[in-house]
Amino acid sequence: MHALQRCIAPLCLATFDVSEVLTSCPDCGSLLDIDYEWDQLKVPKSLREFEARWTNRRNPLDFSGVWRFRDLLPFARDEDIVTIGEGQTILQQNTAVGNFVGMKPGSLFLQYEGLNPSGSFKDNGMTAASTHARMVGAKMAACASTGNTSASLAIYASTTQVFKVVVFVGSGKIAFGKLSQALDYDAKTLQVLGDFDDALDRVREVAGERGIYLCNSVNPFRLEGQKTIMYRVLEGLNWQVPDWIVVPGGNLGNSSAFGKAFAELKTLGLIDRIPRLAVINAAGANTLYQLYEEKGVRWDGGMSEDGTIDAFFADMDAANRKASTLASAIEINRPVNLKKCLRALDICDGVVRQVTDQEILDAKAQVGAGGFGCEPASAASVAGAKLLRAEGVIAPSDRVVCILTGHQLKDPDATVAYHSGDAALFESKLGSRGVQRATYANEPVVVENNLQRIIAALEKS
Repeated sequence: MHALQRCIAPLCLATFDVSEVLTSCPDCGSLLDIDYEWDQLKVPKSLREFEARWTNRRNPLDFSGVWRFRDLLPFARDEDIVTIGEGQTILQQNTAVGNFVGMKPGSLFLQYEGLNPSGSFKDNGMTAASTHARMVGAKMAACASTGNTSASLAIYASTTQVFKVVVFVGSGKIAFGKLSQALDYDAKTLQVLGDFDDALDRVREVAGERGIYLCNSVNPFRLEGQKTIMYRVLEGLNWQVPDWIVVPGGNLGNSSAFGKAFAELKTLGLIDRIPRLAVINAAGANTLYQLYEEKGVRWDGGMSEDGTIDAFFADMDAANRKASTLASAIEINRPVNLKKCLRALDICDGVVRQVTDQEILDAKAQVGAGGFGCEPASAASVAGAKLLRAEGVIAPSDRVVCILTGHQLKDPDATVAYHSGDAALFESKLGSRGVQRATYANEPVVVENNLQRIIAALEKS
C-alpha cells in the first residue's frame, strides 16, 4: 500500500505498519502520522484531475467528499472503505458575514461542515477511522466526546454495522442535540462524572485494557480524513489557495490535519503556496492561546518546550482549572493534538487568538442572519476573524475562509435563549456563563389572535 505510521518526534521517527492499531508511538509515546511513499504512488499532476470524478457520482467513493480525494490519503483499498456519503458540504462566499467581520465584498467565505450526515465535520475523520477499523477487523469502537464525535461514530456504526460502539461523555458537558444522536443511533453511552478531559483519559485506559478501537483524534487515521476539508475548500475556490484559514480550536485535530494537508500538497507540487492559519480558542478553554501567544511555545522542528508545557498542565491540575465555555464542542483543556497543531502553525505561519462567549454568540447570530445556522463553537472562527481584522492582522482584501464545524441544531438551546427576549431564559442558559447581552437578537413578536393586530405588528417590522 506504500502507507505507514510514523512517529512525529524528530529524535524517534519510528515507523509502523498500517495494520497495527496504535494511538501513540510504542517507542517514545509521541503522536503518530500516516505517511506515504509518494514516489511509489500514482499522484495527480494537478488538483483539477479530481474533477473527473464529479461525473461518476453513482460510485459511492466518488460521491464521497472524502474518498473522491483518496489518491491523497491512500492507506486503504477501495473495497475496505466505509462511507455514508460524507463531505457533501458548501463553500459559500458571504458578503453579509464579511461586512460584520470587516472584509471587502467577495473576500469572506464560509465552509459549512454542518451538512455532513451527523451534522458536523467529524464525519470527514470518522469515515477514515471506520475504514481502518474494518481493515484491522475491529468489533468494538469507542470515543470520548463533547457530543459531535460520539454522534459521528454512532452514525457510522449504526449505518454500516461494521462494529459496535461505546461513547464516553462528560456528565453535564454535552448539548442535548448531540447526546440525542448518540442515543438514537444505538450507541452504548457512558456519562463519566467529570469533564471531557476525564472522559478521554478513561476511554484511552479502557480501550487499551479491552482491545477496543479508539476513534478520538489521537487516532492518526481520523486526521487523514479531516485533511479533505481543505481539498474541498480549494475545490470551491477553483483550486486557488486562500490567504487565510480560520478554524475553532478544541482538541486541535482540524488545525493539525489542515497543516498536514497543505504541507503534503506543497511537497507534491499541487499548490504553489500555503495559506496562513488562525486557530481560535474560546476564552474559557484557551490552553493553546496561553501556550502559543503568551508563553511563546513553538514547534521548533519538533523540539518544542516540553518543560513549559508540562509546567502549564501541572499548574492547571494544582489549581483544578476546568474548561468553561458555551461553545461545548471546544470546551477542552488538554488538547491531545497540541504538538501536531504547533507543527501546523509553523507550516502555515499561523496565529492563535481567544474570543469570549459573548463574541462567539454575537458572531453566531450574524452567521445565522447570513444564511447558515451553526453551533456556538463554529462561530468562534468568525469571531476570531473579526478580531484579527480589527488588529490589522487580516487585511480587508484578503481571501479568508472560516470553517463552520457544526450545524445549528447541535445546540438549539443557546440559539433560542439568545434570540427569545425572555430574560429568565437568557439568564439561566447564557447569563450564568458571562454573556451580558443579545446584541443581534431577533425576538419573536407575541401578538393577539386577531387579523388587525397581526397586520399592525407586521407594519411595525
